[in-house]
Amino acid sequence: MEGNSSDNRIYKSTLHKMTQTTPTALWNDSCSIEELTWSIGHGAVGATCNPVIVATVLKQEWDLWKDRIPQIINENPFATEDEVAWQLIEEMSVKAAALLKPVFDRENGKNGRLSIQTDPRLYRDAERILAQAERFSRLAPNMIVKIPVTKSGIEAIEEATYRGISINATVSFTLPQAVAVAEAVERGLTRREKEGKDINTMGPVCTLMVGRLDDWLKVVTEKENIIPNPHILDWAGVAVMKKAYRIYTERGYRLRLLSAAFRNHRHWSEFIGGDVVISPPCMWQKRYNASDVTVENRMDTPVDPAIVAELERKYVDFRRAYHEDGMKPEEFDGYGATVRTLRQFSQATTDLILTIRDIMLK
Repeated sequence: MEGNSSDNRIYKSTLHKMTQTTPTALWNDSCSIEELTWSIGHGAVGATCNPVIVATVLKQEWDLWKDRIPQIINENPFATEDEVAWQLIEEMSVKAAALLKPVFDRENGKNGRLSIQTDPRLYRDAERILAQAERFSRLAPNMIVKIPVTKSGIEAIEEATYRGISINATVSFTLPQAVAVAEAVERGLTRREKEGKDINTMGPVCTLMVGRLDDWLKVVTEKENIIPNPHILDWAGVAVMKKAYRIYTERGYRLRLLSAAFRNHRHWSEFIGGDVVISPPCMWQKRYNASDVTVENRMDTPVDPAIVAELERKYVDFRRAYHEDGMKPEEFDGYGATVRTLRQFSQATTDLILTIRDIMLK
């Protein structure tokens, strides 16, 4: 479906209109209670949490947590600073999940989920990722667990799916990663089905961090002294997302794509009309609602072939991202956008732990 300018219904916002007139779902890229409450009021049916977000939420909502953190420390006298930090992440996630539980019940598990991220420092260890995923999945009935799309992450995604855990594949930027995730999820679902186990309320998604692919190609531009037409670099992630969506639809994969890492409105507007999730920060949601960007189906509109051709001609890493055979799973860990993102997520985890240390050692 697509938006219709003659529609006489009254919508709270542009985003609310999108969620009511197209199959495109809105998730909030934060577990902030204030932001999530606002976002749900404008059509959001999901949200996310990770160490980067927790650090931000602590600053935004310090009054909600300044007394609880010392309590966690006192209640767990032998806990390390790492363990206290992860308990904080879990508690923030559970609070946000509670706001989404009515949506989860209404939509039978497809939406209404809170994404909680496994420790990014575990990206090479499938067994430890799985152990954390199982713990997180038990925190609330509407948890969805983020697992990075690394070589070990793919192994963990299949096994977690088989165990009945809904996954959100993250640290993912490319078509080879998106297809590897879909195939791993399908293997996990098929194994469950063969054993007569329920899959009806599972709601897996595969994130494509479209803006981070654009970011990486801009880094490559500087490193390799490439001179592109400047506008093409804002289309790379869009092109990969649209191609992945076409493949997912053609093959009937039983998970949805999710667009994240917003840098410009195309990372939202170009995906309207698809049965996908967009997950912008609240700040971006408010920008959209104040903009003149219209709600209309653009998912099926291809990226200008001339833009794709120039990206392919000038960037090896775009070719690796855009073609299904561009990378093998053993190459995922070394892809530039993966390395940059894992470094950032791991550093954010360390920074959060250091914040806890400062509180513990007052």
